[in-house]
This record gives sequence, C-alpha cells and structure tokens, in this order.
Amino acid sequence: MAAPEGPLALEGRPTAQVIADHLRDQIVQGSIRPGQQINESFLAEQLNTSRGPLREALQRLAQEGILISRRNYGVFVKEVETHDLREIYAVRESIESAAANRLLDSSPKQISETCEVLKEIVGEMAKQVPASDWQTMAGLDMQFHSALVEGVGNSRFTRIYKTLAAESRMCIFDLEVSYPSLDVLVQEHQNILDLLKAGDRDGLLKAIRGHLQQATTQRKPSASDSFRCRDHDWRLV
Repeated sequence: MAAPEGPLALEGRPTAQVIADHLRDQIVQGSIRPGQQINESFLAEQLNTSRGPLREALQRLAQEGILISRRNYGVFVKEVETHDLREIYAVRESIESAAANRLLDSSPKQISETCEVLKEIVGEMAKQVPASDWQTMAGLDMQFHSALVEGVGNSRFTRIYKTLAAESRMCIFDLEVSYPSLDVLVQEHQNILDLLKAGDRDGLLKAIRGHLQQATTQRKPSASDSFRCRDHDWRLV
C-alpha cells in the first residue's frame, strides 16, 4: 500500500472524508489492488489517524461498493467482474445522458463554460497520443466524463457519478476493457464536445451511448486497440 506524501490535508473537511477520498484515489490508481485486504492498524499508523475516523472512512467506501466487509475476516477491496462492468457502464450511460439533456436545457453561459473545461481535457488527451500513455489517458477519459456531469451543477449527480468513476477505473485496471486506438479515443471525445457545443441533442446522446457501450463490447482485444493493467504494468495486449 503506497504511503501518502506527507500528512493528509484536511482543508476544512471531516477527517473521515479526507481519509475516504485518499483511499478511493489509491484504489482507483491501482496502488491498492482489487481483492487486497485493508490492514486497519497499518493504515491508521501510516495516515497518522485514530481508528474512529478510519473506520468511518472504510464504512463510507463500503457503502459506495468499493470495499466489502467479510465477517470475521476483515475489509477488502472489491474484485470487479464482467457483470459489474456492464452494470457500471449502463448506469453511467443513464446519468451522462441525463446530464447532457439537462446541460442542453441550461443557459448558453453554462454550456459554454462546460465546453471550455471539456476542450482543455481533450487537448491534454491529444498530448498523450505520441507517448501512448494509456494510464494517463484513462484518467483523462474519466475526467472528461466527470466534467460533463459536473457541468450540470447538480451536487447529487456529481456525488453519484464520483462513485461510478471510481468503479470504472477499477474495471479498467482489473478487466480487459475495449478501447479504440488513442487517436480515435481523442476523436470520440472531441465529437462529444462538438455535438454539445452545437446543441445537437440526438447526436450527442447517440455519441455518448456508442462511446460507453463500446467499452463493454465482448470481442477479442488486439494489439492496436485494447489495453489492460496487471501488477501495475500498463501494456498493450
């Protein structure tokens, strides 16, 4: 389990929330792997915190479905299965489609501000193409979709999607997820951005649906269009 770089910053937030956010990030980044047991004593010492806030943080993550508690055994990071992938992406499609509809019904200013954020993320994605940096690209992919949902300005949408984003990254790390080549992935996100900017509701919803459904398509991955992570080593397969 990776140690944090210095004390965790509270920033006015409850300690349990800070710990939960830190652990979620560690799980999403693959530093804490699916199936791994959470050692409370070690973690409390590592994070320089008492057992109370730590257990509350673990409870929060268990409620989100990221951790599971096994009676008489302890707390473990959930191991994702193929059916989890399908469920997660189906819910993501529903939330992102609803967010897109709400955005298109909002003010031009709100749409424009969201598009500016998305444009910046797509620009960062394009920079990763020459380097074939799949890990960074996967993070930017989720950042793009999270920003789309956050653009609605609905705190509950954002909170629900935050959990889905974490589970999606876990799936990418632990399962073979179908992705197109990096340049095609950038084009798909650019297309979503262009359709939002143009106010093309039908085209936007279709693009979101197609993009998300592709990740759960059952087909044999090839060296040019798929990736997975094993033992923290991102590689083409």
